[in-house]
Amino acid sequence: MKNNKKGFTLIELMIVVAIIGILAAIAIPKFADLINKAKEGSTKGALSSVRSAIQVYYGDNEGWFPAAETPTLASLTTNAKYIGEIPMAKMPGTTHVDSRSITSLPAAGTAITDGGGWGYGDNSTIALTWGNFVVNCTHEDIKGRADSVGAATPWSTF
Repeated sequence: MKNNKKGFTLIELMIVVAIIGILAAIAIPKFADLINKAKEGSTKGALSSVRSAIQVYYGDNEGWFPAAETPTLASLTTNAKYIGEIPMAKMPGTTHVDSRSITSLPAAGTAITDGGGWGYGDNSTIALTWGNFVVNCTHEDIKGRADSVGAATPWSTF
């Protein structure tokens, strides 16, 4: 009588486990990179939304940008007329935490404070930065673009 045992050998199981381990080692870093790209894309989309709200405010108020009202730009968010709320600035791969804070941009030609969150040019006497809304970060973005001049951030130039 033949004794046929059906099943996998230990070697076959070890090969399958090794293949799954190799695939996981490749997939997990790619997945983490996709999360960072999504966070950066969210920040750039939010930046565009706030810039659009500022431009609509500018048109409604006969050539005046909103006052900073740190930390909220309340004139934009009151009754959600221009934008519901200032969105979260997410900067993956940097030392900054996600933040909605808004700091004033310094005089033109000087570097931003690199404190995370957003930067807004609220001083009408400085024409080069008045009304500018940027990401307050000088670290490289995901694509490796760095700040070259000290006046603009790589996150804001897309």
